[in-house]
Amino acid sequence: MYQNKRVLVIGLAKSGFAAASLLHELGANVTVNDQKPFAENEAAQQLEKLGIRVVCGGHPLELLDEPFDLIVKNPGIPYTNPIVEKALKKGLPVITEVELAYQISEAPLIGITGSNGKTTTTTLIYEMLKEGNKHPLIAGNIGTVACEVAKTAREENWIVTELSSFQLMGICEFRPRIAVLLNIFDAHLDYHGTKEAYVQAKGNIFRNQTTSDYAVVNADDNTVMKLAEGFDATKILFSTTKILENGAYIKDGSVYWNEEAVIATSDIALPGKHNLENILAAISVAKLVGVDNETIAHVLMTFTGVKHRLQYIATINERKFFNDSKATNILATQKALSAFEGEPVILLAGGLDRGNEFDELIPYLHNVKAIILFGQTAPKLERVAKQAGIETIKHVDNVEKAVPVAYQLSEPGDVILLSPACASWDQYKTFEQRGDIFIGAVHKLK
Repeated sequence: MYQNKRVLVIGLAKSGFAAASLLHELGANVTVNDQKPFAENEAAQQLEKLGIRVVCGGHPLELLDEPFDLIVKNPGIPYTNPIVEKALKKGLPVITEVELAYQISEAPLIGITGSNGKTTTTTLIYEMLKEGNKHPLIAGNIGTVACEVAKTAREENWIVTELSSFQLMGICEFRPRIAVLLNIFDAHLDYHGTKEAYVQAKGNIFRNQTTSDYAVVNADDNTVMKLAEGFDATKILFSTTKILENGAYIKDGSVYWNEEAVIATSDIALPGKHNLENILAAISVAKLVGVDNETIAHVLMTFTGVKHRLQYIATINERKFFNDSKATNILATQKALSAFEGEPVILLAGGLDRGNEFDELIPYLHNVKAIILFGQTAPKLERVAKQAGIETIKHVDNVEKAVPVAYQLSEPGDVILLSPACASWDQYKTFEQRGDIFIGAVHKLK
């Protein structure tokens, strides 16, 4: 397929490195271009040792004077990047590595996307399929790069893949056997420019599906429902608010699939009402693949969550600490606060300023007794906190300093919750790094 094709891989990180390595193995003539200087670029050095040409230290436009057949772009590089813009003007196909994964995979793919809940849902599906002996492999942002996983996948496997809007913008033929769209909320508008463009990118998950494929969609999200109507896949609905004739839903304190009760909601180990959406979506996929109710119920009774997603850390002197560093937007923090309805919360929040205000948080702050703020958005969050009637508002330099301040303000029975409502990039490389620092600071209190 790629023998002797001239391919330019723009941007390294994990996905670029994996794509370049794979294409080289497939016989392509690969050039890698990365912003980071060669002397500091371990990945580029490794690729050069394999015999791959590397161009580092910038994105020179003259590279595209060469006759490339294809561009593989790191998902994080925006389409406004000059070299990407020039490639598109020349009519070159620009894809992301998930397209490569689809092209080489012997196994069918399950794709999961949405503004919130992707990682939890992806992990739940993987655990249910693993427990049900369906031989799943997990891929995407959650773990191993999809094209690396696809290299070793066989027909009996299922590749369970978390997909971002960035990745989905770079597909041509990518077609998951089962596609899941959890929800759509204003997110990544700094990348996409408009909500319409963001919604269109999410909708790409359904674009190539046929009537023999399945689209698992959230019946409670009007944007999701409207988007899914325009595609051919067989629709499977889930809802936390409606009783459905077919699909996954809640009735009389139990989770149902079609007309079968699967598990009582009180037996589910994963905290938070918002996680019911993720659970219903995961059940839908597991049932479509053929996992039995007993297996699904066992997973739901034992699965307590994913790191950095409303992750329980510790109870110290009757104060419970939760790490929700993955809450990089307002909706995620709304859902985290809803999980502790009726419990007093000390909220740790703040981070990168993407230009939005935080007024949508106000109705969810009624049980927040104190708020500890950090990062670029601290002044905006202070205004919202005052409007919500929160009297105790503290500013600190970072997450590490926020933890002891929160503990000093707390009383037995309080929940101390890191749920920033913002991306981490003003102070931390990743939300994972931010969450790990929070976890370390909590353990220092012991």
